[in-house]
Amino acid sequence: MALDYDYPATGYKLSPLVDLTAKSERERLSPSAVRAFFNIMNRWGVRDEDARMLLGGISNGPFYEMKKKSERVLDIDRLQRVSYLVGIFKALNVLYSEKLADAWIQLPNSNRIFGGQTPLAYMIRGGLPAMQIVRRLLDARRGGM
Repeated sequence: MALDYDYPATGYKLSPLVDLTAKSERERLSPSAVRAFFNIMNRWGVRDEDARMLLGGISNGPFYEMKKKSERVLDIDRLQRVSYLVGIFKALNVLYSEKLADAWIQLPNSNRIFGGQTPLAYMIRGGLPAMQIVRRLLDARRGGM
């Protein structure tokens, strides 16, 4: 016997999921993602070598081409990485002053997640899963948890 649960009505509407497997969606999202990525890297003072690693180890040629013109279409992995970094950037700017928000990523952190290393080093070493953990940590702090 199937149970039919009736959830209460809310004013909140779910946004439809973006189909990142569709090239047209990646083409639509990539230019703004690339611009956002480089703006964040600039604000955080991240070296190009580290920025390349945050994008999953992109080589010099494509990286500097992307830096010159944002029309490059990103693959799913890189779009997800940029999405996490944008969320981290946003959370930091909600939690802290602009100066601390921009510096936080490169400050040694005593939280046991980071083990004394900087959040930047943690994310470079841990890749996408580490970015997700940092994003969840900051979102939890932002929510008062």
